[in-house]
Amino acid sequence: MLKGLKQGDKIGIIAPASPVTHEEIQPAIDIIKQLEYGVIEGDHLYDTQGYLAGSDDDRLNDLHEMFRNNNVKAVLCARGGYGTPRLLDKVDYDQIKENPKLFIGYSDITALLLAVFHRTGLAVWHGPMLRGIQGQENNLNNLLKVLSSGGKISLGLEADNVIKKGKARGILLGGNLSLISALLGTPFLPSFNDCILFLEDRGEPLYRIDRMLTQLKLSGAMEGIRGLIAGDFKGCGDKEEIDRLIKEIISRDCPVYTGFPAGHGKENLPLPIGVEAELDTESLKFNVDEYIDQD
Repeated sequence: MLKGLKQGDKIGIIAPASPVTHEEIQPAIDIIKQLEYGVIEGDHLYDTQGYLAGSDDDRLNDLHEMFRNNNVKAVLCARGGYGTPRLLDKVDYDQIKENPKLFIGYSDITALLLAVFHRTGLAVWHGPMLRGIQGQENNLNNLLKVLSSGGKISLGLEADNVIKKGKARGILLGGNLSLISALLGTPFLPSFNDCILFLEDRGEPLYRIDRMLTQLKLSGAMEGIRGLIAGDFKGCGDKEEIDRLIKEIISRDCPVYTGFPAGHGKENLPLPIGVEAELDTESLKFNVDEYIDQD
């Protein structure tokens, strides 16, 4: 069981994908410190190599060092962008498994989240990162609150967002649709059989959303899912059109819910990947049991 955060704990910050500046993430660092957590920055946090936050080796070394460092209790990613998939075949998953800690990110970090869960069995968090937190400070505050508690989530759902009614329990898996599509056919994507699948994306035209959902369907990746949750598809077209695509693609008789407050939108609810959840679109509830050790 993962250990929850306590005041005074150190949080490691790394940039496994695209580059950030000190100014871009300082507001988030200030929030972390105001809540009485310490910060340990990766040695290469502010490196830049074109569209990457430094070389593959340096970004990988920061990831490994945060898991090696016994003083670090959680690892937060500074931003997404691009670059995380380049690291997957070089990650020391045994080291991560031997040093379990809370690991959080989303967007491009989806690739690393799913690979870590698949190779280690450890739960990870699809949740807010540091860049762009201004105006969305509540997302980071909520994340740290959840990580310092038992991790329990109990959320009421909106009837208007129900695509298919039903009730299901299963391991929650998923993240950014583009990254999941990119991982198809690689050894880093876990099976979605018996899972509740979560999907979100940003800035993809509707035809590309259609293409990626169709690719998931044709690959057989979604044949065994128990339910589907669609988060924010910011800048991807009209929500009604997204909903229509999802309804067309998901042929299984299982609960399907859209408009979930997670992803690239203004609200980004932290979601534990690799933890059993319940999706009930009849009683309009989404629940995750406690799984973080508070002792």
